[in-house]
Amino acid sequence: MAYRLKKDDLVKVIAGKDKGKEGKVVEVDHKNNRVVVEGVNISKMHKKKTEKSDGGIIEVSRSIHQSNVSLLCPDKKVPTKVGFKAIKDGNKKRFSKVSGATF
Repeated sequence: MAYRLKKDDLVKVIAGKDKGKEGKVVEVDHKNNRVVVEGVNISKMHKKKTEKSDGGIIEVSRSIHQSNVSLLCPDKKVPTKVGFKAIKDGNKKRFSKVSGATF
């Protein structure tokens, strides 16, 4: 199955408290339809000191639902819908509905 969003895609948040922010997809959870975007949905986590790391308060990016983000067109850098094209060898490629560019 082909997926709309993949790791390392550039996306723009279209809903929620971080609306308007752009970032790179760090992690995708297809089972729960959630994505982790770099610099979006930041929360503070209290970490206890261990032998390997110092303790303290660290900031962590949490996941958001994939319906709240839109993929950015690689050519025009604007939010776009994603389509799928079948290639001769039987694979699918994603393409931008704004510019028609494949990625």
